[in-house]
Amino acid sequence: MKVLANDGIATSGVVALENAGFEVILKTVAQEQLAEFINKNEVAVLLVRSATTVREALIDACPSLKIIGRGGVGMDNIDVNYARNKGLKVINTPAASSHSVAELVFAHLFGMVRFLHDSNQNMPLEGDSKFKELKKAYAKGIELKGKTLGILGFGRIGQATAKIGLGVGMKVVAFDPFIDSANLQLDFFDGQHVNFTIDTTSKEDVLAQADFISLHVPAQKEYVIGAKEFAIMKQGAGIVNAARGGVIDEIALIAAIEEGKISNAALDVFENEPSPEIQLLMNKNISLTPHIGAATQEAQNRIGEELATQIIEILA
Repeated sequence: MKVLANDGIATSGVVALENAGFEVILKTVAQEQLAEFINKNEVAVLLVRSATTVREALIDACPSLKIIGRGGVGMDNIDVNYARNKGLKVINTPAASSHSVAELVFAHLFGMVRFLHDSNQNMPLEGDSKFKELKKAYAKGIELKGKTLGILGFGRIGQATAKIGLGVGMKVVAFDPFIDSANLQLDFFDGQHVNFTIDTTSKEDVLAQADFISLHVPAQKEYVIGAKEFAIMKQGAGIVNAARGGVIDEIALIAAIEEGKISNAALDVFENEPSPEIQLLMNKNISLTPHIGAATQEAQNRIGEELATQIIEILA
């Protein structure tokens, strides 16, 4: 059987699939040519990440498909229910990238509170001529320890983010409409561990308490954070979105930054990918990455291996 990894797959996943007798095609086929390629090559398994979409028309056009796999958590680029109703298996890897995303959140947070995203641009340009001015400009950083981290969406990634926050010495408050409480175990290098229980609270309570908000929610029809939510937040709060583009109203975010309501923001995802709005890209108060939350070697290996294991169990 043939597996088309249209958005790529780690070598570990390729090896596992090939050892099980599958032919893995590592080729990126343009969206408009995908149905023709799948049918011509009698592809049984289509693996995607965020770049390729799998909608009803593609599913209907490709009778050879047996499995659609998403390397990652969110499956908003796949018509999941339609595919399953047509008899296809739809799989993903919800746990593989949790820690990688959580670490990126804190990479942004540490950079934000010490202005690193702005300093790293200005030091190469003016570090030799305006060293003292830059030192003064970036001398009002704050520590994360002792601050309150608010997490919206307390599933696997939200809980992984909470663990790092607790390890840093932050207070963690969380909201999730489907989770009342979570038991978190922080594991250390020498085998020791510490347990925490986090009881979730209301969205409004999290917004009002938090010095920093981190979003870990799926794509939704309406904004999770808009002008109303910014109004509830603390003056000078920070916010990070490493979840999905479109869960923050980006126009309201720019307004909140300009008004001083939000001191800093970090975005790994955008409403208009792969062409984010220029006012976001040029704002010195926003730390930016190009949708790389799960893009670590470790996470990609776990994703590849998990996809391979599921495919082998279903088809082999």
